[in-house]
Amino acid sequence: MPRLTRDRITWLTYAQLGLWGFFLYGFGPVVPLLRDEQGTSAAVAGLHSTGIAVGALAGGALFAPLARRFGRGPATWLGLTGVAVGVAALGTLRALPATITAVALIATFGMMVISGVNVVLTARHGPVAPAALTEANAACAGMGILAPLVIGASVDAGWGWRPAMAVEVGLIALVALAALTFHVRLPAAAPAARAGFVRTGSAVRAGAGVRAGSAVRAGSAVRARPGVRAGGEPGRRLPRAYWIAWVLMAVTGSIEVCLSLWTADVLRSHAGMTAGAASAAVAAIVCGMFLGRLLGGRIALRYRPVPLLLAALAVSLTGFTVFWAAPIGWLAVVGLVVLGLGNALHYPLAISIALAVAGPAADRAAGWASYSMGVGFGIAPVVLGWVADGVGPHLAFLLVPGFIAAAVLLAVRLGRALRAQLPADQPPLSATAVSA
Repeated sequence: MPRLTRDRITWLTYAQLGLWGFFLYGFGPVVPLLRDEQGTSAAVAGLHSTGIAVGALAGGALFAPLARRFGRGPATWLGLTGVAVGVAALGTLRALPATITAVALIATFGMMVISGVNVVLTARHGPVAPAALTEANAACAGMGILAPLVIGASVDAGWGWRPAMAVEVGLIALVALAALTFHVRLPAAAPAARAGFVRTGSAVRAGAGVRAGSAVRAGSAVRARPGVRAGGEPGRRLPRAYWIAWVLMAVTGSIEVCLSLWTADVLRSHAGMTAGAASAAVAAIVCGMFLGRLLGGRIALRYRPVPLLLAALAVSLTGFTVFWAAPIGWLAVVGLVVLGLGNALHYPLAISIALAVAGPAADRAAGWASYSMGVGFGIAPVVLGWVADGVGPHLAFLLVPGFIAAAVLLAVRLGRALRAQLPADQPPLSATAVSA
């Protein structure tokens, strides 16, 4: 089994993605509190997710040109600086237009952090990049456990949710100081070969670790359509499998953001929890995601990505059923932990497949991937909030199983598309092929 070597740059990227996770998973419990504070409806409060979507689109558009101009490392640090500025603004502003604008600013720079971490890890770790990406997302989820607990404690203490924003700024400053102290610098750029991709005629050898029983075999040629290189070089079209993975990320992102923004409301209205306890209980989802990603890093080295993704979706549906049906708080929290275990692998598997099939166009593919998150964040929570205003948040949450069903169909189609990209004479995968 291939081994993942974690150097100082790897640990730094884990920390950087964790800083984004603190805001991302902490902001969900804040939305119902903002709604109460600003006196708005659930649908209007859901416009904050639209702000995240707009920011994701902007961040996705900005990352590739900034990475080409200044390098991936500086672009990632610029993203974290922008997150700190936006979080500080969110913690001080109170009007609805101002808070939505602040959230959009945070998401713009946050998407740059995500894109930078993804391409740096993919370039640095080649065949074992999927495991590194899974661990990075575990760090993101680990910080996400802390954020709702900090917010819940602050609310219960009577301080409100805003002190948690100061904690985020302080953590960003701390990681930046540590990187300077220990002289850890992210690589400015990496040639396509470092990511494990070598052009061979009109094909691309995919060494970046998508296992091709349902994906692309490590070290094998990927068949391209005439005139289109499979890696999707700059100026060329990205392959069909990439776009299926793109839609899949939008759908699974919809699941995650709906849970992040409205779970606390369901716990308050259906399970009878207090506002502070419900905000803190959202950490149960992230706790499950953290555990799932810790284990998933090793599981992803052994099993093919699409079957693993289908199994993860089944676990998500099981956890959601327990959560939705539970009339009491502790049982709902158990369901959220199981739900988080399933959700843990949705994004890491999809993004690792997408970047692997993108080949030397990884920067561009990472930017486009941010758009998929923007679509999920911009539409699903507003729709769920609008439905919740009519039937209540508990019934409105039945939209989530619909998203899970759509993700299952997309995962099956993705597996077929990846198999179709293999040359006709390609032998079956060896036991050592790396899955995402």
